[in-house]
Amino acid sequence: MIDRMWAGVYHGKDDVRIEQIPIPQINSGEVLVRVAVCGVCGTDLKKIHHGLVPGPRVFGHETSGTIVDLGSGVTGWCIGDRVAVMHHVPCNLATCRYCKHGDYAQCPTYKVTGVTAGFEPAGGGYAEFVRVLPHCTQHGMVKIPEGNTFEEATFVEPLNTVVKGIQRSGLIPDDVIVVYGQGPIGLLITQTAKHSGARVVGVDPLQYRRDFAKHLGADMAVEPSNVSDALFKLGAKDGADIAVVAVADASVIKDAIRNVRKGGKILLFAQTRMNDLFEVDAGEVCVNEKTIIGSYSSDIASQEAVANMIWRGDYSVDDLITHRFSLNQLNEALLTASRPVAGVLKVLVSVP
Repeated sequence: MIDRMWAGVYHGKDDVRIEQIPIPQINSGEVLVRVAVCGVCGTDLKKIHHGLVPGPRVFGHETSGTIVDLGSGVTGWCIGDRVAVMHHVPCNLATCRYCKHGDYAQCPTYKVTGVTAGFEPAGGGYAEFVRVLPHCTQHGMVKIPEGNTFEEATFVEPLNTVVKGIQRSGLIPDDVIVVYGQGPIGLLITQTAKHSGARVVGVDPLQYRRDFAKHLGADMAVEPSNVSDALFKLGAKDGADIAVVAVADASVIKDAIRNVRKGGKILLFAQTRMNDLFEVDAGEVCVNEKTIIGSYSSDIASQEAVANMIWRGDYSVDDLITHRFSLNQLNEALLTASRPVAGVLKVLVSVP
């Protein structure tokens, strides 16, 4: 019987090796999933490139695959079910001060990564198999309907984070929203804002991404230096109602604050590394009543609704996929996703 598998094992800063490791052994209440596809996410890229956590571990959390084994006591799932796998879920108990306020990503249970390919749980999608721990087995898997693909399923988790962020921003129809960054996540934000009835200015230094933003419904798509002119043309000469920072560069935040109206909101979406400091004019927050808010990770309360958006085709997720690599090409996939150049949007890793 085969008891080993191939995986991309992170050992430290910019050190990911394709190695054979044991196939995870599942326990009671757990599920073993054969990975089909895993998306490359910027959050994992930060951990790899900055060496933010110790190795060894296996990253990858935008995972889809097929259930191949069930632990005792697992109900509601069958061997052969095709699933999108979430690596974080909250306790969702009435006694949890975070869950009762809807702050699911701050719940202590949510902080416990619930999917692993071995080593310290870290998502595990860059491997042939993942072990889904009990709390994620129960609430962290979504069945993929017939007619939908494993590739589409990799967008369920990232789209959830986007929908959550837009909800936290308080966007209402006819708001003007500026989205800084038109990479895969920024483009999902642009689509979500349009679905919500907003007027959208997509911002990116790359013409390719600006063109794609227009293709997906942005009212205007401009270079960073032209944001204020774009807002003026949309009739928002006093600034946008909301600005979303969907790029990891904290220096962009200052421009976002400047380009929202008095009483407007700035949503930080890509600042997922601690001690990522920036300066803020406190008068903008107090006197001009501008609100800086953050949004991190997904919202279990929206999980089914967001998945259905994917299954119905409400989003052009297939159009966002520009590069596909096999597991043994993982380092090339990571390098490609790390370089925001023309022609690169969503990068997927397929596992044979």
